[in-house]
Amino acid sequence: MDVPSVTDPASTTTSADATEQPDIRTIAKSRRTALIGALFLMATSAIGPGFITQTATFTAQMGAAFAFGILASILIDFAVQLNVWRMITVSGKRAPELANLAIPGSGFLLAFLVILGGLVFNIGNIAGAGLGLNVLTGLDAKIGGLLSAVFAIAIFLAKRAGAVVDRVVVIAGLLMIVLTVVVAFISQPPIGDALRQTVLPDEINFATITTIVGGTVGGYITYAGAHRLLASGTSGREHVKEVNRAAFTGILVTGVMRYVLFLAILGVVAGGVAIDTSGSAANPAAQAFQAAAGEFGLRVFGAIFWIAAITSIIGAAYTSVSFLPVFSKTIVGRRADFATIVFIVVSLVVYLLIGTAPATLMVFVGGFNGLILPIGLTIFMYIGWFRGDLMNGYRYPRWLLFIGTAAAALTWYMAVMAVGPIFSLLTV
Repeated sequence: MDVPSVTDPASTTTSADATEQPDIRTIAKSRRTALIGALFLMATSAIGPGFITQTATFTAQMGAAFAFGILASILIDFAVQLNVWRMITVSGKRAPELANLAIPGSGFLLAFLVILGGLVFNIGNIAGAGLGLNVLTGLDAKIGGLLSAVFAIAIFLAKRAGAVVDRVVVIAGLLMIVLTVVVAFISQPPIGDALRQTVLPDEINFATITTIVGGTVGGYITYAGAHRLLASGTSGREHVKEVNRAAFTGILVTGVMRYVLFLAILGVVAGGVAIDTSGSAANPAAQAFQAAAGEFGLRVFGAIFWIAAITSIIGAAYTSVSFLPVFSKTIVGRRADFATIVFIVVSLVVYLLIGTAPATLMVFVGGFNGLILPIGLTIFMYIGWFRGDLMNGYRYPRWLLFIGTAAAALTWYMAVMAVGPIFSLLTV
């Protein structure tokens, strides 16, 4: 047996403290990075090419009245994300596992729908990346989509893919916000009319609201930030405050970005510019940005669209694959990274083969995920009301359950009202 050497207690304590301090700082920094990465993963996933195209399309059709749809999406986002993030992180279990414990079999259904919705969404994301590079460089949209998918795959080939994802989405998200604010300032929108119609709209269209909600919080987006936090080790009752702060900040970031983007396009529409939203090669957002700021605006649009698309490709693939362990517990670590790469490749192949116009496709995928949203939210509301035993002794706030239940009822109503118009987009 080895005999420990005799050392001075004082020097031992000092040495231990010196060794321990950096570890504590490193852990704190790692957790802070994970929180910021999670909120930006959710935020950039929520502001993808689909949302940008949807916003341009619906603003061209409805004008300032679409501001109400933006507000509705933010309020529903608030009710959904605060509940889902808290339940997942407090329980320490991913959404499908938690669902299966609450209602046997429901986790498999939720995983199937989210993965299917994520796949459909990712086809639209790759289409968006192709459109973005087409505007920036003149490349054919399908070649641009191929190159963007390869870029996303390279990120997941990195040894520490999770850390790379965090850094990429934060930098890209900040750049996207800055560029959009610049164009919104140039377009000079009628802010007074927009603010009035945010609460007193001249028109309410449930199909547009369901589509925009689906494009910003539907399907995989609901779970993106929470699953990223679990992967980084942030779970348990002790982290409720920081998780809540991250979720709230993410919602605030996406809310501001949504409204600023809407204002940028509204300035063009209010100025009398006609935007084509129905042509087979229509790119409504590109038209709006070009009308607002000429050639500069068009290039800015290309950059914003590509950034939004590449971060959404990453978010959709990462989150969708995080649901696979409910079917096989072996899909973790590097296997999960390789499964993510396969997911991106499948999305790319489908995109290259289909003939649906990219802009139409991106509006449809938002609506499709809006139809998935109420199913998952209803399961989580059941957990909150009746399965407190899954929360590790945490007393769940009743006010959160009330707003979450109201959001679930509203999303069910909107889904029923909008299912026909949403699927009719595929025949256009």
